[in-house]
Amino acid sequence: MAINLIDLIKGQLSPEIVSQVSTHLGESNSNVSNAVSAFLPAIIGGMANNSGDSTLFSTLKSLASSDFVSQMTSGSDSVAGTIKSIISLIFGGKADTLVNTVSNFAGVSPASGHQLLDLVGGSSFGFLGKYITDNNLDQNQFTNLLNDQKGIVSGLLPAGLSLAGLGLGGAAAAATPTVEVPKPVVNKETEYVDSGAHVTKSGNVHTPPPNDNGGGGSILKWLLPLLLLLLAGWFLWKQCGKKGDTVPAGTTDSTAIVTDTVASSTTVDSTANGTTVQRESMVVTLPSGKTINAYKGGIEDQIVTFLKSDEYKNSTEAQLKDRWFNFDNLNFEFNSTKLTPESQVQLDNLKAILAEFPAANIKIGAYTDKKGDAATNLKLSKERATAVKTALGSAQVKEAEGYGSEFAKVPADASDKEREADRKTAIRFVK
Repeated sequence: MAINLIDLIKGQLSPEIVSQVSTHLGESNSNVSNAVSAFLPAIIGGMANNSGDSTLFSTLKSLASSDFVSQMTSGSDSVAGTIKSIISLIFGGKADTLVNTVSNFAGVSPASGHQLLDLVGGSSFGFLGKYITDNNLDQNQFTNLLNDQKGIVSGLLPAGLSLAGLGLGGAAAAATPTVEVPKPVVNKETEYVDSGAHVTKSGNVHTPPPNDNGGGGSILKWLLPLLLLLLAGWFLWKQCGKKGDTVPAGTTDSTAIVTDTVASSTTVDSTANGTTVQRESMVVTLPSGKTINAYKGGIEDQIVTFLKSDEYKNSTEAQLKDRWFNFDNLNFEFNSTKLTPESQVQLDNLKAILAEFPAANIKIGAYTDKKGDAATNLKLSKERATAVKTALGSAQVKEAEGYGSEFAKVPADASDKEREADRKTAIRFVK
């Protein structure tokens, strides 16, 4: 199996790095992570479309032979210029289209999108430069390496994006058939104001650094320490020069609205049916006085209110069977039982709530839409329900059941957007 460059690079982007970047940009971790997951395949795809370009090869190779890391730490404008020249080489005049599309998809501002493209691009270019040198690749071998990525790139874009949609429908896009995947509903994390500043979910006004596309040095100064940290880790990584089998990176399979738990504010979200609504974030107070951050009307708000109500106290098991609460920030990698890192926020919130109501017990239910084989869907839903139960790790989770497409209402031949309503994970209380 061909080496998967995207997996190698993405595997080194630790949550700590994403957190540092998110803090600087005033964006949420989940949105920055979504943007990185989109830019990586796009960058590798862009290079694959230019795999035979000798300038690309020689420029990447020079990064390893020059004192690239040292120049980064000093804030050298030449490094910023090199990164931008490669971006220009592989994307041409489509770089702005790429940034705008990814920014809109991930829910980050265009200014943040430009800086994230520089970060992911610089990291990728530095990694490849070192890989070329460590493995003594010549132009033909490098071309073959990138050509091998053409069958991988399209499948590793986040659900809902395509190379054609990013304006990169060249050889890399043509090499892989289009695969229909569930499109994640991405939470719009920022509300823009006329000044160019934007209001983050925490209610703070964040003014992005100026997007100086011409110079580049001012844009990258804050990125240089992060790039150094990333590249240093990669240079020391023993498997950097080894070709071998890799596990395909997952694509997000969204079961509900992708959100972030934050302090109180009003935010704009895209919902499953494509409409735009405002969601008000809130602080949910538990019986002990402990608080958790959630959305008004979200699962945390709903179940705490329900557990405190007479309705719950007086409900029978038969009545509870029809009272389900859908997760709104729990997602799986596409066609797998692996939960995305962002799901941990809501899992932790639910664990905290259960701990405050020790007499309450729950059942997990997982559902799919009607598309595909019913038996396969049923198996996947059962495994996903079990995965959520395992992730919660609470004795109060009494059951986990997958229903497949049994309760799906939207026809299998409906659009993916219409079928999103049937793909969900939920809980109910049991007595």
